[in-house]
Amino acid sequence: MALPLSQQTLAALGQDVGVPAYDRRRLRPGILHIGLGNFHRSHMATYLDRLFTQGEAHDWAVIGAGVMPADARTRRRLSSQDWLSTVVDLHPEGSSARVVGAMIDFVPVASAAIVKALVDPGVRIVSLTITEGGYFIDPATGRFDAAHPRILADAADPRRPGTLFGMLVKALAERRARGLGPFTVLSCDNLPGNGVVTRSVVVGLAEHIDGDLAAWIRREVSFPSAMVDCITPRTTACERELVSRRFGIEDAAPVVCESFRQWVVEDRFCAGRPPLERVGVEFVDEVSGHETMKLRLLNAGHASIAYVAALLGYQQVHAAMGDPDIHDWLDALQAREILPVLRPVEGLDYNAYRKRIVERLRNPEIGDTVSRLCANGSTRQPKFILPALRDALGRGLPMAGLALELALWCHYCRVADDTPGLPSLDDPLASRLRAGAREAARSPRAFLGIREVFHDLAEFHSLRMAFAAWLGIIEAGGPRAAIRRYIDWGDHRSSSRQASYAGSS
Repeated sequence: MALPLSQQTLAALGQDVGVPAYDRRRLRPGILHIGLGNFHRSHMATYLDRLFTQGEAHDWAVIGAGVMPADARTRRRLSSQDWLSTVVDLHPEGSSARVVGAMIDFVPVASAAIVKALVDPGVRIVSLTITEGGYFIDPATGRFDAAHPRILADAADPRRPGTLFGMLVKALAERRARGLGPFTVLSCDNLPGNGVVTRSVVVGLAEHIDGDLAAWIRREVSFPSAMVDCITPRTTACERELVSRRFGIEDAAPVVCESFRQWVVEDRFCAGRPPLERVGVEFVDEVSGHETMKLRLLNAGHASIAYVAALLGYQQVHAAMGDPDIHDWLDALQAREILPVLRPVEGLDYNAYRKRIVERLRNPEIGDTVSRLCANGSTRQPKFILPALRDALGRGLPMAGLALELALWCHYCRVADDTPGLPSLDDPLASRLRAGAREAARSPRAFLGIREVFHDLAEFHSLRMAFAAWLGIIEAGGPRAAIRRYIDWGDHRSSSRQASYAGSS
């Protein structure tokens, strides 16, 4: 019979479950984490748990916080089990479980309570996982949206902030007034330049409120950028049942994730930090090279296999990666067109990283779905595929495979809603994409000219030519024939000859 998870039941759990070996009563808070979902517990909390187990940094425990209704539900679930979480690592050969005890409290989901916790001098790092959509970025410019109604509301009444960033600004103002010094704000969201983005929002809002405060924040507060990575699916009844059946734990909010974790952080902390390098975190002067590697290889890899996998009838990512053609398509695309536009970075082995990506994608225990990879292409493609395409076009390098990836996406947009078994088109621009895809065979600009996605890429004649040729091949022979043609193709041709080859019979 499964035991309800709590501090009192830890000693009774099975020997195959790891439990905190440190005295949680002696932990003291040092980090306030806002947005305490699954990823935080599989990632930061797990690193901290490992560090605490070594007898280190017991004054850097986590207090949870949040501003969304889901955060209140998480707080209730974790409160009933003394803030403990079961984290299950899903290995290809099986699973392992550990109860993570790095979190010791969770403030009420209310603005005043969060600001009070932020002002506590013991809090030296405020970390965030609030999703990309939580940063008030204008999608048209990629910059802080100072005219967003919620930002304007906080600027008009900074004493009663309604946004997380309003709460941060208010807390920093109070700390400054009391002579308490600042805290570091550390974004853990999968967002390029996440520290730069976070700084722009906090400083931008502060400038609306108090110019002197904004200058102080700009000068004194640290906003390090970080690259984070650990595939962490959402928890459903299936995951709760797995934890109960396999490990004998009744956990209201367990986390399942892959065993791979990576965290690369710029070493800029204005109020100190725990020595996380002792448990595998990499601290660097500048993180952009690691970010680019992940975006161009892992995230672009997801995007590259998504639509061809869906069109070939696969529902699970690991099953799709077991198809030799899909595997070889990804390998060829990365080798011929992604790697050549990546600048060398000392200490980074791109080929080793590629090999590890394939191992991760083939892990059947993760249960990652093709439909998840297909969703929101209009936001994923501009971040993961189009930057490499722009680099290739600008440098006259091969780009026919990237054009094929766009053609596969276009074909999927055209047929998804009318083909049984295909994931439906789940995208904020679904109607635009569908209409453009239906006209693309006659006019490539109908799809490539969707400026919210492609901006000016439709003006490149070589791209239009290659894209149209691949659409013809997909229409005539299907997606497998298209990727097979690319795979079988030598990697010594120029981009112009690739485009003409794509159009040959």
